Amino acid sequence: MAPRRGVLARVRPAGEQHRATPFELFFDLVYVFATTQITAYLAHEHTAYGVLQGLLVLALLWGTWSGYTWLGNHSRADRGLLRAGMVVAMAAMFVVALAIPEAWHDAPGGLSGPLVLVCAYLLVRSVHLMVYAVAATGDAGLRHQVTITWLPLLVGAGLLVTGALLGGWAQLLLFAVALVVDWAGIYVTARHGAWRLHSPAHLTERHGLFVILALGESVVAIGVGAAGQPISVPLLVAAVLGVGVAVCLWWLYFDVVASAAEHRLLRADGQARVSLAVDAYTYGHFPLVAGIVLTALGVEGVVAHAGDTEPLGAWYALSLYGGAALYLGGHLLFAYRMHTVLSAPRLVAAGVLLAAVPAAVVLPPTAGLAGLVAVLTALIIAETNRWSPRRFLRARP
Repeated sequence: MAPRRGVLARVRPAGEQHRATPFELFFDLVYVFATTQITAYLAHEHTAYGVLQGLLVLALLWGTWSGYTWLGNHSRADRGLLRAGMVVAMAAMFVVALAIPEAWHDAPGGLSGPLVLVCAYLLVRSVHLMVYAVAATGDAGLRHQVTITWLPLLVGAGLLVTGALLGGWAQLLLFAVALVVDWAGIYVTARHGAWRLHSPAHLTERHGLFVILALGESVVAIGVGAAGQPISVPLLVAAVLGVGVAVCLWWLYFDVVASAAEHRLLRADGQARVSLAVDAYTYGHFPLVAGIVLTALGVEGVVAHAGDTEPLGAWYALSLYGGAALYLGGHLLFAYRMHTVLSAPRLVAAGVLLAAVPAAVVLPPTAGLAGLVAVLTALIIAETNRWSPRRFLRARP
């Protein structure tokens, strides 16, 4: 093979043993800030309409992060052109994060918040595809795959810009349609396309790190909820229970599930491996992340009202229990795609959480949080007693 020259000399392909690089962890920091902005927006809105808005923005962020994860799997993200492109993307994504509070309600004066968010988002996506095209030089199939990905992006871009200009319900509808067009277009072309998965270990590690990032938001939510409150026994109890929720969510993913999924992905090869990665990670992990963010919102509300004797209320009960149920639902889909197995304990636990929402609405805040910890702890104990780690690694979710 002839040596690479010019800009191509600054692109280093990743190998089978490639792992996440420190630069990719640095890149994730802007997503930490963006996730915090989304949680703050949800806490301010307190409406189902606001939840839809927040989840749409979270989905847009998730799509960009997934794209750069696949790019970093193809070529090293800490070298040459890729690093330069991701620095530009970091700056643009930070602008997206800054604009999130005005993503749906433009503040008087200054630039249009929705339009700034959309333009910065499209810059992130465009840089990704341009750098990917250079990295794919010499691979005609991958170059074609990157080229056809521009089509759903450009259609979605028109919808996003129009929505940002119109505002209101039109913006929500057009943003949702843009997301469907983008995600569906990429999914359809990826199923039997020519994307390359060089390192399953890198892909699983990167997604595990994003789960950690989201769990970190649930810990931050405890501090946000406690801000300005005097130290008291109810506050300390709520804070400890909040940490307990984060630990449970971590346990349910990392104790066995993450390593079992990595083993399954390693056993697959060729197009089957790519399809598995697209289904279970690129798309299948979004419900997990969304569930963690919503649960963190509920934890923040409980801690903020730890000393109250008033009921928890529908908003925080739905965020807390509904978010955890969505997280478990994401696990069910993930496990079924990876292992073709439906986890009965997780299905039952998700059902219990949804059924318990009416009771949580009338419970004191700390009692509602304690109930969630109890259900998640019971699930962990049931799974630990039912399956050994060795059996999990072979087949179980």
